[in-house]
Amino acid sequence: MRSFLLSLFSLCTVLSFAQEGQLTVTEQPNFKTDVLVVGTPASVGIDGKILSHGIEEVMHQAMDSMAFPGGVVLLAKDGVVFYQKAFGYHTYAKENQVQLTDIYDLASVTKTTAATLALMKLYEDGLFDPDKTMGDYFSDVAKGDKKDLVMRDVLAHQAGLRAWIPYWSESQRKNGKYRWNTVKADSSRRFPYKISDAGLWMHKDFKEKKIYKMIKKSKVSDEKKYLYSGLTFYLIPDLVERLTGEPFDVYLRETFYQPLGATTLGFKAGEHFPLERIVPTEVDTFFRMQTLHGVVHDEGAAMMLGVSGNAGLFSDAEDLAKVYQMLQNGGTYDGKQYLKPETIEEFTKVQFPENDNKRGMGFDKPLLEYSETASSVAKDVSPRSFGHTGYTGTLVWADPDNDVLFVFLSNRVHPTRNNSKIYQLNVRPRIHNLVYELIKAGKGTYTIGYRGVQKD
Repeated sequence: MRSFLLSLFSLCTVLSFAQEGQLTVTEQPNFKTDVLVVGTPASVGIDGKILSHGIEEVMHQAMDSMAFPGGVVLLAKDGVVFYQKAFGYHTYAKENQVQLTDIYDLASVTKTTAATLALMKLYEDGLFDPDKTMGDYFSDVAKGDKKDLVMRDVLAHQAGLRAWIPYWSESQRKNGKYRWNTVKADSSRRFPYKISDAGLWMHKDFKEKKIYKMIKKSKVSDEKKYLYSGLTFYLIPDLVERLTGEPFDVYLRETFYQPLGATTLGFKAGEHFPLERIVPTEVDTFFRMQTLHGVVHDEGAAMMLGVSGNAGLFSDAEDLAKVYQMLQNGGTYDGKQYLKPETIEEFTKVQFPENDNKRGMGFDKPLLEYSETASSVAKDVSPRSFGHTGYTGTLVWADPDNDVLFVFLSNRVHPTRNNSKIYQLNVRPRIHNLVYELIKAGKGTYTIGYRGVQKD
């Protein structure tokens, strides 16, 4: 009878979550659900004391070393958020402590959480075929040697495209002044778009006549090997709008974010939330000449007016987790089917292992051969796991085989991007490894060390 009541209590907890759109609490061991609920480490078989001590050790070492001023760690297993904690401050001035509900610039996590997510749905709807070419989808831009590039290769970063284009500096002459019809210091009918409080206004046709033109003119390598490139992700918002009739951000919000209850997940955070909730990124001393706060960090996305498939998304940890829990669940969340399991498998599988390319379509994958210094995630993640990192110091990783979800948010680029300590200290993989070691460890006595947990 008691067991039945516990099961009924857990079911009611989930129903309450579905109605209110908030995380709730479960203490039932071996509890599993298709919607995120809050539990404890013990409820998923993890020693909470060792977990908390280990994560705090890593985070405090990182903050003391000025790898970043603060961050948020969220961990879930079987749909149970068993660890969620905010650390440090928004900046080194230590005026605003980080809260769990604070919103971070996700940077390149946008590639999977926006651009790829939209393509997955279009693929299901018969509107997008990864085995068609750039010429099929971007005929105005994909000319010459880009015309026949297959989208599967493009999304797996092995089509030979240039890694990136510094659109802002390519718009300048050698003397530092901006070229005609690019950027000016004053607004006008032809320069209506403000991109900096320091007085930078962008030409009304910059996206089509400059960004797209630069991508069109960029060279393609004959060597088809892995080279991370964001160029095509700048084009995907326009493709989504052409295929659906809805603006990219509206399509994503109505198809995924809003139904998931991911209310902080979106573009142009500074226009929708108070700055006190948004964590600043870099102090820009070369382009926008201001602290980037509530506006996208990526310069290219800024010149796309904040909405891009390459970067531009903002979110708190919980809302980002909802998207990846849905993907980890095989496309369902809270009883609603967003994507088919076979679609997720198609996009998240390694596309070209024969080329030593670990990537899925859009998604990052574990290293084909693990390296402690090169990996961003745990050694024991399953080959089916997937996710992405962000230049600002973010990471999300879903592991459907182990049902483990990891969200890490930080602003490691504050005050400058010339800070690689988050990588030098292996902050994110150390936390991730700790979780997997504790899952494997089960009951017993353990010793915590720099490299994780060891059974005595």
